Amino acid sequence: MSTESKRPVPKTGVLDIAPYVPGKDAAPGAAKVYKLSANETPLGPSPAVREALEGILGHLDIYPDGNADLLRESIAVRHGLNPGNILCGNGSDELLALLCQTYLSPGDEAVITEHGFLVYKIQITAAGATPVIAPEADLRTDVDAILARVTERTKLVFVANPNNPTGTYITSDEMKRLHAGLPDHVLLVIDAAYAEYVRRNDYEAGIELVSANENVVMTRTFSKIHGLAGLRIGWMYAPAHVVDAINRVRGPFNVNAAAIVAGAAAMKDRDHVERSVAYNTMWLERLTKGLEALGFVVTPSVGNFLLIHFPDEAGRTAADADAFLTGRGLVLRQVRAYGFPNALRLSIGPNEANEAVLASLKDFLDRT
Repeated sequence: MSTESKRPVPKTGVLDIAPYVPGKDAAPGAAKVYKLSANETPLGPSPAVREALEGILGHLDIYPDGNADLLRESIAVRHGLNPGNILCGNGSDELLALLCQTYLSPGDEAVITEHGFLVYKIQITAAGATPVIAPEADLRTDVDAILARVTERTKLVFVANPNNPTGTYITSDEMKRLHAGLPDHVLLVIDAAYAEYVRRNDYEAGIELVSANENVVMTRTFSKIHGLAGLRIGWMYAPAHVVDAINRVRGPFNVNAAAIVAGAAAMKDRDHVERSVAYNTMWLERLTKGLEALGFVVTPSVGNFLLIHFPDEAGRTAADADAFLTGRGLVLRQVRAYGFPNALRLSIGPNEANEAVLASLKDFLDRT
């Protein structure tokens, strides 16, 4: 009898999942390291967050509010929503997982895009369902490709808008067209983690579509623009029947006390958000122009990161560039798992880090 037969075995499909691997955060030997691999904001959280956290330190022996009412209400006030349609979680990742756990069964299908967030496929598979991949067009979500793959077995459709790691987006009209083409039993999940960064008149994060329909949800995060990645806070705006279903399966205290007060404080500080957006907009343009001036192909982005494409030439590949940059303490994100074996994703960082990337990539090209 084998050793494996004497121990518990995960359910079918679990061991076929490729684990999610976060971006690296170390550069051995470098005097100073700039982590530009996780799309974190270089401006950090609102100053109001520190005060809020200091106020909770004397109450850590008390369970948090299981409904996260303070946080939900702050989100509702900021966005003009009914708090009853808001659900908070341990990062938006937990909410994506809960959606899969609640709405998918073995034999079901969920449609994802070709270069979409890796967590979608992981959670769909973990729920026992089948991920169906829709190809993209010019690295953008292709509405027709998604609709062509919807069947009677489809229960969820995931669309990251803007998408990570490409930074591309689809317009509000295209999202409405996608929804209009879906059967009523299919739940459209709009992952708008980077919505605050977008400055396009034809973009809408998903609030309008959720408000008008029974089969759309929108997820958001505090990890990006609000600078609270370490506290893991996500939120979802959804129809009441979806909130009710998710509340039946989520953990009773899935948002901790520190996250609740910090998130509420961050949500109220609109000035800090606007400063972060302005900084990002400036560097998004400067880095794009600087990289293109060096001869790189850069996918146009509306997020807080850029996808840089490298030539398939010895000494000039993404792997070569990654090794070179890491040696200088500049840690970017490898995106092979997303279908880009010869590209790197650059998160917009502090001024000195952004300048260092441009200078270092010039040196990289000069040496090759």
